[in-house]
Amino acid sequence: MSRTAYILRRLLLAIPTFLGITLVCFALTRVLPGGPVEMRLARLRGMGAGPGGASATAVATVTEAQRAELTRQFGFDRPFAVQYAKWLFKDAMGLKMASYDYPDRTAGELIVSRFPVSLVFGLTGFILAYAICIPLGMAKALRNGSHFDAATSVLVFIGYALPAFALGMLLKMGFCGTVDGMPALFPLGGFESQDAEVLDFWHRTADRAWHMVLPVVCYVAGSFAMLTLMMKNSLLEQISADYVRTVMAKGASPSRALWHHALRNALIPIATGFGSILSLLFAGSVIIERIFEIPGMGRLSLDAITGRDYAVFMAILALTSTLQLLGNLLSDICYMLIDPRITFSSGR
Repeated sequence: MSRTAYILRRLLLAIPTFLGITLVCFALTRVLPGGPVEMRLARLRGMGAGPGGASATAVATVTEAQRAELTRQFGFDRPFAVQYAKWLFKDAMGLKMASYDYPDRTAGELIVSRFPVSLVFGLTGFILAYAICIPLGMAKALRNGSHFDAATSVLVFIGYALPAFALGMLLKMGFCGTVDGMPALFPLGGFESQDAEVLDFWHRTADRAWHMVLPVVCYVAGSFAMLTLMMKNSLLEQISADYVRTVMAKGASPSRALWHHALRNALIPIATGFGSILSLLFAGSVIIERIFEIPGMGRLSLDAITGRDYAVFMAILALTSTLQLLGNLLSDICYMLIDPRITFSSGR
């Protein structure tokens, strides 16, 4: 199978995969308890309670009378297939649907407003993770068994054992002044200061960079151990391969054998992570954005789930699923670029 045919086949297979993901999640939003109708009825009950409000019997009567109307307004009275087809085609995967919590804004508008923040954090974390982990993994492989390897392994395993949300809380306690006697070196959260709009370009950029330090550390720590160990083990495997020893036996220097032969093959496993950049740039990290109060896509997704805003949640799910499928294809393309010898024969 040629590479072009393989890419086209993967694109075609992505269609039923996408339909399966969204169909299952769309069905769950219709059967799980506590949906938007129940949330709206609960708000009506709260509005009728308390001094001067309606009695419990009156509230119950209003609730039952309005349930059918709310069900019709949300479109839940239609057959399931009609609801899904409308969401997929007419509502453009939910992007044109009005948010349940923000009726004056569509899901697409909310996503567009949060996308630049997740783009900055995701891209910065991705670049720093690979810029740090690949050289560190190479250094550990070339100094395998040395004191440097042992010392950095302690750091790597600490990063592996410490979850990103726990690291975020520790960083806030140590550097944000939440503990008595500790100086506030960084802000507690947010993307920029409240008065950032009156600053010029460079001061506003510096302000955002100041806010980004701790969250980006958490972004990098999430993949730090895995990428470093993967790079080290992959390079060790290539260095000990027969073809490297053959190259050196023919008179090539160790540096040439490393940079021109072993390193390129060692990067093949690392290329699997290249595809994740698409979903990472878009979705960000839900937990990290929640801890540092970052108004990005991850926090928007969490707010949509907790608030039962299925219009926004399904739009985010559709876009992240699409980007993840395209990211998997990007990983395969990276394979081709790193090693042109790779073929995609159906019999292999």
